[in-house]
Amino acid sequence: MGRGDQKSTKGKIARGSYGKSRLRKASKPVVVAEKPAKEKAEAKPKATKAKAEKPKETEEK
Repeated sequence: MGRGDQKSTKGKIARGSYGKSRLRKASKPVVVAEKPAKEKAEAKPKATKAKAEKPKETEEK
């Protein structure tokens, strides 16, 4: 019983395998935290930009 034994813990470590005598670490369950719902504020009217007045072009004759 030693490194060459496939059923012993030392043998499993040497081979890099798992089984009854060398169990894998149990993974922790993933816990998903719920995000708090955002409260929608009152709808604000969109601000409109004042349009710049174009200077009237005068035609010179």
